[in-house]
Amino acid sequence: MNTKEYLQRFEDTVNIYLQDLEAYNMEQLLLKPQEDKWSMGQMYLHLIQSAQFMGLRNIEVCRVMDTTPETAEVKTDAGKAVFEIEGFLPTSIQVPPSKEYTPLQPVSKEQLSEGLHLVLKKMREVEPLLAGIPTTRTSPHPRLGALNAYEWFYLTEMHYRHHFLQKKRLEEFLEIKI
Repeated sequence: MNTKEYLQRFEDTVNIYLQDLEAYNMEQLLLKPQEDKWSMGQMYLHLIQSAQFMGLRNIEVCRVMDTTPETAEVKTDAGKAVFEIEGFLPTSIQVPPSKEYTPLQPVSKEQLSEGLHLVLKKMREVEPLLAGIPTTRTSPHPRLGALNAYEWFYLTEMHYRHHFLQKKRLEEFLEIKI
């Protein structure tokens, strides 16, 4: 797939999140299935924040690099696998709760809607810039290794799709039929 096709797939995915957001009330967005699990609202905030502070930020890191790092990292086996299958395996990835990683509860549905729209706007803005960023410029992902700007762009879309599994589990918990 090329970047325009990935952008279209990302737009389609975000539109599903936006459309389904309308079906939830604030009580449902804040309800957690267990104390150590995220609410639907936290999952939405995670998607927004990960795109802003991981995907889009690292695309910018790759864009503004003066040169390719001399000690360039490599993609890990997990990173190679993700890009080979164009997605994550359908498993839950559990990260221990932390102040830095665990999203806060949302304050409103508008916050989530505006966040998704902002991410979509930024992805549309960055897509035409990707062609001008050498693929040798990379920025490290904590689990997947060195990713170039294209890969960070693709990863953002794959990450949103991966969370459909969590969204489905949360809808079942909330007994929401969408």
